[in-house]
Amino acid sequence: MKRFFCITGIVLLVSTYTIGQAPSYKVGEKVTYNIQYGIITAGTAILDLSSDTLNGKEVFHSKLSSRTTGMADALFRVLDIYESFIDPVTELPVKSIRNIHEGRYKKYNVVLFDQKTRADSSILNSDLTGIHIAPPQIHDILSCFYFFRNQILPIDTNLKTGELTTIITWFCDELYPIRLKYVGMDEVKTKVGKIMCYKFNPVTEKGRLFKTEEDVSFWFSADKNFLPVKIRFDIFVGAFSCEIMSYEGLVYPLGIKKK
Repeated sequence: MKRFFCITGIVLLVSTYTIGQAPSYKVGEKVTYNIQYGIITAGTAILDLSSDTLNGKEVFHSKLSSRTTGMADALFRVLDIYESFIDPVTELPVKSIRNIHEGRYKKYNVVLFDQKTRADSSILNSDLTGIHIAPPQIHDILSCFYFFRNQILPIDTNLKTGELTTIITWFCDELYPIRLKYVGMDEVKTKVGKIMCYKFNPVTEKGRLFKTEEDVSFWFSADKNFLPVKIRFDIFVGAFSCEIMSYEGLVYPLGIKKK
């Protein structure tokens, strides 16, 4: 079975579900991840959610920052920051920022999302490439995962192996469909304890980085938080993993397996 989440009616689903159910995340949530390249600690990543104001309106402000540490930092310094300003009612982005520093490469991009003017589409304004007309209710690379945690997983926990969920996002100034294929339940051993998770393989494009369409894996906690616990990338030059190291501000206790 396939599910496709980029239709006008999704706003009705969001409002109906939000009224009847407690959210899977809240302002104050902060997760720190350890980035490994094989057995080498390559860096850290922090994902946090705060309250902010944009154009006089309250919004959620999600920020993901990742940086190299130690030897990796000395060899190839990386500081990447992604930010998303999200409407707390629709869970759709109103502004996103991509601020990339990777060695000598730098990229700064701001995109404004107009999700209301047109019923049949979204109007995006990029400071680099100008105006774009995109599908309605489009997400950015951060907002889509909050939406996935809060609106898809809680009502679809009876997933079948191989089931595919697609969320259309805007990333790197182009349409970027995220296709998450459900693999099954998996217990993940982390620094905070063993956590039972839902495992998904985003369908990847074979080519420069990936050998197969299943070389990226995501693990979300199988509790009411549906928290991203681990990400693994298997690429031509080796395997990178990003695994939870600490957390705070969750809505529910994290489902850590008791000894």
